[in-house]
Amino acid sequence: MKSAPRSRSQTRFGPLAAPASTAPDLDVDALIDDPGTGIIVCCGSGGVGKTTTSAALGLRAAERGRRVVVLTIDPARRLAQSMGIEALDNTPRPVEGLAWSDAASGDREGAPRMDAMMLDMKRTFDEVVESQATPEKAKQILENPFYIALSSSFAGTQEYMAMEKLGQIHQQSRQDGSYDLIVVDTPPSRSALDFLDAPERLSSFLDGRFIRLLLAPARGPARMMTAGVGLITNALTKILGAQVLRDMQTFVTAFDTLFGGFRQRAQKTFELLQAEGTAFLVVAAPERDALREAAYFVERLSEDRMPLAGLVVNRASPAPVGDLSADEAMAAAARLAKLGEGTLSGGLLRLHADRTRLVEREARLRERFAAAHPKVPTAVVPALAGDVHDLTGLRRVGQLLAEG
Repeated sequence: MKSAPRSRSQTRFGPLAAPASTAPDLDVDALIDDPGTGIIVCCGSGGVGKTTTSAALGLRAAERGRRVVVLTIDPARRLAQSMGIEALDNTPRPVEGLAWSDAASGDREGAPRMDAMMLDMKRTFDEVVESQATPEKAKQILENPFYIALSSSFAGTQEYMAMEKLGQIHQQSRQDGSYDLIVVDTPPSRSALDFLDAPERLSSFLDGRFIRLLLAPARGPARMMTAGVGLITNALTKILGAQVLRDMQTFVTAFDTLFGGFRQRAQKTFELLQAEGTAFLVVAAPERDALREAAYFVERLSEDRMPLAGLVVNRASPAPVGDLSADEAMAAAARLAKLGEGTLSGGLLRLHADRTRLVEREARLRERFAAAHPKVPTAVVPALAGDVHDLTGLRRVGQLLAEG
């Protein structure tokens, strides 16, 4: 269901003159400690720290007693570097150097358990084909040029395979107990929610008129090939070339028998994302565009009845020390300049004023978001002095998330 159109006096942040509003606190530790939480999906626009947030959540959960795997769909390699892994691939890799937290519960024998992996889109597609087809049929599909192009670059394939991989990990975990928490780091920007649409998009592609046309010879007797279909096929042959058309027909014919299973598994994964054991965290920066994107995510998740746990506002500017307002600081700097004294002090006062105004601006943006979405719990994480590049940095981020 689509949301109602907004009046001119409203934005995604609510009324243009929104009154001050405070969002409820997001209790991160309660979320990751809850044994009922089996999947956490971090989504948000690009450059807001989703990958770091996902890794920090996974690390904190593991060191508090959960068996965690972090699945990243983001092509950036920061996650691997932060956890001391040379490279991430389609296989979960253990993260070394974990230590039990004081708050860890349950059996502490051995070391905490956390694995990390990065989605390999084509390899996941290949695994699905190999698991669903006979060896002969799988070989026919995997070697088909049209399949190679589709599995590597077709729009929506990455998100579709992300759902496949999530479903695989969840099913395997239920069978062998390998993990009790899966943390998913999604692609940047609005494409982070494309995995919700991917099954329908790929279904529409394979159910489309053009694909049905290619399948016509295989699905019915020769007499079903009407003169009209023959004319169209001849035209396609001239445009695409006979070999390309044969490759497409061969691929679609072979793949058609498998796609029913694709749809069923995708639907199960979609239902899994809607289940109580799943929690979505929307990650944003304290900036107008990022919070506007966050509002879009919140609204879309609500429309699809996805369980939203809360909002994480990353890299918030720390408030300057002292109670001096921006106007007072600027006035004091002006007085010093007038007296011809305190050049250094005047510069520090102006810097204090700039930082104070920045903090106030960020607070107003969060208040406007809270006014439009008053029930969304929020954690505010202050900006760190440097980049996160190791487990110590991830632990610090996890602590700030819990204190947010």
